[in-house]
Amino acid sequence: MKFNCPSCDMHLMVEPSMAGQVVKCPGCNTKIQIPADMGAEQQPAPGPKQPRATSPGRLNPSGQPQQRKAWKEEDPTNPNARISFGIGLGFTLVWFAIIYFFQAAPDKPSGDYSTGEVLANLFYKHFTVSFANTLFFCWAIAICYLKWQKLKHQREALMLDVLPMEMGKEINAMNVDLFINNLYRLPIQLRDSLMVNRIRKALEFFEVRQNVTDVSAMMNSQSAIDGSRIMGSYIMLRAFLWAIPLLGFIGTVIGLSHAISGMSFANVEDVGKIVGSINNVTSGLGTAFDATLLGLVFAVFLNFPLNSLAKHEEEALNDIDAFCNEVLLPRLNDGVGAGGGNIGAVADSVVKALASAQQEFLTDLNALSARMMEYADNLDRRTEEHQQVVTQHFVENMTTMRTEVESNLSESMRLTAQYLGGLESGLRGLNTVLEKLGEQQVVVQQVKKKGWFSRG
Repeated sequence: MKFNCPSCDMHLMVEPSMAGQVVKCPGCNTKIQIPADMGAEQQPAPGPKQPRATSPGRLNPSGQPQQRKAWKEEDPTNPNARISFGIGLGFTLVWFAIIYFFQAAPDKPSGDYSTGEVLANLFYKHFTVSFANTLFFCWAIAICYLKWQKLKHQREALMLDVLPMEMGKEINAMNVDLFINNLYRLPIQLRDSLMVNRIRKALEFFEVRQNVTDVSAMMNSQSAIDGSRIMGSYIMLRAFLWAIPLLGFIGTVIGLSHAISGMSFANVEDVGKIVGSINNVTSGLGTAFDATLLGLVFAVFLNFPLNSLAKHEEEALNDIDAFCNEVLLPRLNDGVGAGGGNIGAVADSVVKALASAQQEFLTDLNALSARMMEYADNLDRRTEEHQQVVTQHFVENMTTMRTEVESNLSESMRLTAQYLGGLESGLRGLNTVLEKLGEQQVVVQQVKKKGWFSRG
């Protein structure tokens, strides 16, 4: 149910079980009394109509695009390590300074110690180990305290009315910017909360995508991120919970080593010295086990607030998940499920679906065109490379053939020249012989050929 803070007029969401209780306003930190009759259904007075804000990319009345201010988001679960260490170190120094004045005299029997002297003896006997254990314990408690303050801040943010019904019963593409700008008008100290940040991211995502399914998946993913962040914030605390008793055991081992090394039985005839040595050993053993006792006590006292805080943070995260699933998601309307005779809504859904399908088709077509262009470029490149290789081989073969032909022709011409030279020499010799025989007669006598049966 809604309740307005009388100091800052901020809308708060309160449960009927909180009627009559005193709560702190998350906006102005003032304590307010919830009326006892808040169990009855109350309708808040209508406030002034909110002017329509512009979202990023839209135009304001002056015609210029208006941008939202930067949203500062800090870690909602991890406290500052330096601050927590400073608090832990301060408490450790104060504690050791207080018990310093309660130290007992060296010769006073331990059975006569007062409560303050017992504590002083417990912490100062093994000063190094005790100081480290106390520092770790105080540091862990400081972290738990700061985390509790952050958890308290998360619980206060759950009381905010971040989705006012006055702006619309449903959140659609026409009024989502109103709800987003309403979140940006929240006080700065209230923005740093898991719920406000998640709702802002969901609304801004819905403003861009306008798909309830995608918004639901995004919020589930953000819930897993927030859960992992919360679990990661306990790593150092669990390291302290493991290291504190381990340091106690280390102190015990050191004490046992000193006690055993202090045993001396050099003079066994002197019974008094033997008894004194045994008393020193038993006293040292008692002091040694005090270090383990201190570490175990610190570990026990740290374990309960640590697990209780983890449980409360998990419950706060579950409440945020429930609010997003039960309040935010049912009010989101992307037009996909429009019906009931609303022809305009159905037409908008069909147009939106066709536009989305066309966009996907164009995207796939562009990808296919780019791939075909790549294949064509590769084919042209390979063809050009093949043509270059063929041309190179052809030129090389023609050069080789030309060289061989020229060589063969040269050899043939040389042989022909030699043959012609020899023929010329023969003709000249013949001419000389003919000139010598020019005036001589050559008688040719025919010889009668004998037959087969003629006589010789």
